[in-house]
Amino acid sequence: MLHGPRGGSVIAATGNSTTTTNHVTNNIPDLPQGLMDSADLLPKYRSDLVGKIRALRQELQLLQPQSGHCRLEVSRNEIFEESYRLIMKMRPKDMRKRLMVKFKGEEGLDYGGVAREWLYLLSHEMLNPQYGLFQYSRDDHYSLQINPDSSINPEHLSYFHFVGRILGIAVFHNHVLDGGFTLPFYKQLLNKPITLSDIEDVDPDLHRSLTWILENNITGIIDSTFSVENNSFGVLKVHELKPNGASIAVTEDNKREYVKLYVNYRFMRGIEQQFLALSKGFGELILSHLLRPFDERELELLISGISKIDVNDWKANTRLKQCTADTPQIVWFWQIVESYSPEMRAQLLQFVTGSCRVPLQGFRALQGSTGAVGPRLFTIHLTADVPLQNLPKAHTCFNRLDLPMYDSYQLMYDKLTQAVEETCGFAVE
Repeated sequence: MLHGPRGGSVIAATGNSTTTTNHVTNNIPDLPQGLMDSADLLPKYRSDLVGKIRALRQELQLLQPQSGHCRLEVSRNEIFEESYRLIMKMRPKDMRKRLMVKFKGEEGLDYGGVAREWLYLLSHEMLNPQYGLFQYSRDDHYSLQINPDSSINPEHLSYFHFVGRILGIAVFHNHVLDGGFTLPFYKQLLNKPITLSDIEDVDPDLHRSLTWILENNITGIIDSTFSVENNSFGVLKVHELKPNGASIAVTEDNKREYVKLYVNYRFMRGIEQQFLALSKGFGELILSHLLRPFDERELELLISGISKIDVNDWKANTRLKQCTADTPQIVWFWQIVESYSPEMRAQLLQFVTGSCRVPLQGFRALQGSTGAVGPRLFTIHLTADVPLQNLPKAHTCFNRLDLPMYDSYQLMYDKLTQAVEETCGFAVE
């Protein structure tokens, strides 16, 4: 297994060469509840985002074949390799057909929930830094970037092509992945140039050093050339930022060119071929012109959804069957959700819907039947005829939780928590 390089120092005020490490921060903005229905009341940026999403979905519907299915049958234990083999055999038009996923040995029918579960589990595997395709951008943040040393796997470019296709499948079929990349990654996916300001969150020390160079007279202070040293698996390599760069000194006159080249190197060092392969796979499903209206933060939301769960939005957009909001078991349920940690709330949501992330428009936009019949709200069905020793039962294809009529808060808490933490698989629909 491949691990990304760690350690190293950022650019220094003096010296003939520099060593860089890869860093980033990634904050996903929240969108308010009722986003789609209250667009007129939103600030211009978010109102525009709603329109962009609508327009994109309409364009993608026109590209979806009217007949046939994109059928996938994979095992949970080999989800990465089996998905890779199946997806890489497909033509782009086949991947645009209605998505139908089945897990081997399980009888669940896919009305949307199984596909969401598949993408959730697959994203955990293919984005795992231990596989060497990606690495964490910083030791203290968990956004991802392409690992420049991924070539230790001779088939790595084919795997990046696959990852690009999976990103495209998620967007095309209106699902999200569990995992986020650096904002510059999304910017590159949109074919937009990387600038010095993009480094600030990614690599604050490098940003500070390069900014200092631009804002100060470096004559007699900086003794660097248009080259950078990089440590890869213990081997020190020199990369020239331009032809003959190792013999060209950085001066007050050419420092802006140096900073521009350095910034581009910082983001593309050793990943040009990997990114081209990923971008190719993504473009086979999502034509580049369809994303021109989006910026990098909007694309991040489109691919990864909203990571923070708004419990008030959840409660306001939940359908109740055989009960009311005042039924004791429903009151207890929301008290339990409030008591859960953010991670447990995400697990509960994943248990019931197949995904731990909320759509861009909030809970009112949860999908059912792969979007064919529009949104399907999170539903709690209170089942009076089920023994109290039974665990709650989830129907991910319909975003429905069958909740026995437990006679105490503590019993419900214990049973619901046990179901969320231990149960795996789908109800038979």
